[in-house]
Amino acid sequence: MISISTKTLVLAASISALATFAFAQAAGPTPWELKPDMGYAYDKDGKTFQYKMGTNNAGLLLKGARKVPKGTLFFIGHNGQLYMRKGPYLDGDGSFMFGSE
Repeated sequence: MISISTKTLVLAASISALATFAFAQAAGPTPWELKPDMGYAYDKDGKTFQYKMGTNNAGLLLKGARKVPKGTLFFIGHNGQLYMRKGPYLDGDGSFMFGSE
């Protein structure tokens, strides 16, 4: 029978926790996976949906649409409202300006 000391077990758990924490910190932002022929909606109640699109009414759909400028940040405010911000949101080193400290 193998006997494992408490110190060894605590040390192994500590190393595992530190490695997990370091791995989580190293992960960067992940891009959205927006796909062609899909519509993404934010309804009047603040819920999000995605819809499979067809080409039948593409002209009608594009009639009132505008392109989203590159460099646009989308976020949900404290009130649950969806906002967008055009302008800088990254520091000079590429880190998020508004991240937790």
